[in-house]
Amino acid sequence: MSAPTDTGSPIPSGMKVCSSVPELLMLVEFVFGGLVWILVASSRVPFAPNQGWVMFVSVFCFVITTLLLILYMAGVQKRSSAWNAVDVFYHFIAAVFYLSIAVLEANDTRFLFANFPPQFAKIHKINIAASVFAFLATLVYTIHAILSILRWKSSSS
Repeated sequence: MSAPTDTGSPIPSGMKVCSSVPELLMLVEFVFGGLVWILVASSRVPFAPNQGWVMFVSVFCFVITTLLLILYMAGVQKRSSAWNAVDVFYHFIAAVFYLSIAVLEANDTRFLFANFPPQFAKIHKINIAASVFAFLATLVYTIHAILSILRWKSSSS
């Protein structure tokens, strides 16, 4: 009997995760997502449902990105090629979600600036920072999704 061929995912495992460009972006996603989470939690927004959605998305993406990074380091993706689809799907959804919260946060920041007195300047600056990092996180998740799609296409051909 011959040994089974490796039909696993081209996603690297172990410490090689830290040398692959798409997976290196996960560390940037982790940092930017954490910053959005912290900044939104420390700020004040005029619409509670918007803040709830922003917090949900930032915490959800932070946790899932951390979980995926740990799973990739453990080598779980080597057992199945379906992890390529998981990677692409997650990063695409995360990019869309982050785009929605970046726009909401920017709109709330604009509303806060226009309708509140000058003593809210510190809160306004925190909201500006949260908006900027949300847009940066959107960009990083989008780049990761594109690179994951390219890796998936190259591994299937």
